[in-house]
Amino acid sequence: MKITIHRGRNQIGGSVIEIATEKTKIILDVGLNLDEETQAELPIVNGLFDGEKGFDAIFISHYHADHVGLLDKVIHEIPVYMGEKAYNILSASNDYRRIKTTFRPEFIEDKCVTEIGDISITPYRCDHSAYDSYMFLIQADGKSVLYTGDFRANGRWNDQRLLESIPSVDALIIEGTNLSRKESRENIEETLLEDIAVKALSKHTGPCFVFMSAMNIDRLVTMYNVAQEAGRVFLEDIYTALIGDASGVEVPNPKRDKGIRVFVTDGNKERYAKLNTFGKAKIGRDAIAKQSYVMCVRPSMINYLKKLNELQSFEDGILFYGMWKGYQDKDDVKQLISFMIEKGVKIHTLHTSGHADSNTIDRLINAVKPSVILPVHTENAMWFDKYKNDIKIIYDIKDVSLHLNVSKL
Repeated sequence: MKITIHRGRNQIGGSVIEIATEKTKIILDVGLNLDEETQAELPIVNGLFDGEKGFDAIFISHYHADHVGLLDKVIHEIPVYMGEKAYNILSASNDYRRIKTTFRPEFIEDKCVTEIGDISITPYRCDHSAYDSYMFLIQADGKSVLYTGDFRANGRWNDQRLLESIPSVDALIIEGTNLSRKESRENIEETLLEDIAVKALSKHTGPCFVFMSAMNIDRLVTMYNVAQEAGRVFLEDIYTALIGDASGVEVPNPKRDKGIRVFVTDGNKERYAKLNTFGKAKIGRDAIAKQSYVMCVRPSMINYLKKLNELQSFEDGILFYGMWKGYQDKDDVKQLISFMIEKGVKIHTLHTSGHADSNTIDRLINAVKPSVILPVHTENAMWFDKYKNDIKIIYDIKDVSLHLNVSKL
């Protein structure tokens, strides 16, 4: 078995990883670099992006762009495998943004084995800020590799159940995003955020706003629960509502669940057509101004919010900021926050990481007992050196492919 990290070492995001035997070749994730918004930089991987088909399958761990963003660039004849709910969320997001989803995957399920040639792939559903995320156990040539994708243990998915179900492995390809961050510490549990938000909201009589990623389904559930506890209607913009609708029965849905209304912020006919699919759950700005609510917002809604403020005072309101704090340096986010403060809204940070803290990484390593660790998705691979007396740590400070013949270890 050979592992090639085409991209993803000594950086966060942009993962492209190859697992190969003499007969079969698969790819794990095809991600954009985090700083790529327009022109994608393609790693040189023969038979993946151009030329003749060189791979038997691509397995996607989750729908974040730094893991799935190059899928529209790969050779279309290569089969793609990912979670069904993850695909539905990605497709809904693309459709809203008028981006064509160019592939139709085979769907994977938790602990259901897929055989690709002489390689066996077992997905293990894991906790992450992206819904329906998976680790992959790859077995071939009498050896085993676990690829973590992105994971954590502070969300609603049961981490202990995962640790008890994954066997020991020969090699572990593991993310270490939070090991790179100065503020790295033990993550706050998502359910605790719910309690914090309910308590904070109880001190305010004005409107409640929440700025979060619509694709962070755990946070969507959290804020719906907060609204229910506070006796407020939960207001979803049309994009958030479409994402929730695509996420399945475990997620609050305006078409089915009480206390959720859906709004649009512009007069686009296409948006109104989508709004109409939510039937009686749709709501206009005049009606919103008469409600006690928790409203999903983002910087692009600033003009809509100004018009809403003409109908309703925001005084003694609260904005829950539920994103990575680094985004506060962006001009549009600064504008939103400044507007809210000017209108008498208190800013309350309410966030927890979508990536494993150091304790969670330690628990996984101790559970699967690898002989080899290959750090990816991190800028601090040296953190793993604390295991080097018992485990071979493989990382390369140069941006070259790393080849590992696991069968000889």
